[in-house]
Amino acid sequence: MNHKGTVKIETERLILRKAIPEDIEPMFHNWANDERVTKFMTWQPHSDISVTAQYNKYLTDNYSRDDFYDWIIELKSLGEPIGSISAVQIREDISEAEIGYCLGYSWWRQGIMTEAFSAVIKFLFEEVGFNRIMATHDVNNPNSGAVMRKCGLTYEGTLRQAGKNCQGIADLSIYSILRSEYEERLGKGF
Repeated sequence: MNHKGTVKIETERLILRKAIPEDIEPMFHNWANDERVTKFMTWQPHSDISVTAQYNKYLTDNYSRDDFYDWIIELKSLGEPIGSISAVQIREDISEAEIGYCLGYSWWRQGIMTEAFSAVIKFLFEEVGFNRIMATHDVNNPNSGAVMRKCGLTYEGTLRQAGKNCQGIADLSIYSILRSEYEERLGKGF
């Protein structure tokens, strides 16, 4: 693999980029403190802006690593961050990246996460050289699975009581896409 780190990616409506200190306030207000957004996350809603500031510092401290992939999702028309998407786990031995994402409630059901995730898939396959991209979701959050399917991922199965989030112990549905499947989709004009 040819790790490149968190590089700027642009789509029609979005800029995927590194976090900066000026993002702390919109991160907090647009998604990090919202229980609707964090309901199926592994982290609690941020109780105050200092928690968001600590997370922002964690991001900026790690951007120097070539194998660190964590993007702020900025809506071009708004000019501020509305969510995030990242490689939450990388397995070098099988060239796999597990992707996690969250989006502010005001921007749900507008195709934004599908647009962001599709751009990350393209980058990780074409620029970095991953062979497999996977993601999981709580079975009680089917909208996340819909995003995965729209991005070309295939449902592989459900692991019973294999995860924990703000709702407690959860069954996790697993989806993935292989580079060969991605390339085949490109060849068919998807």
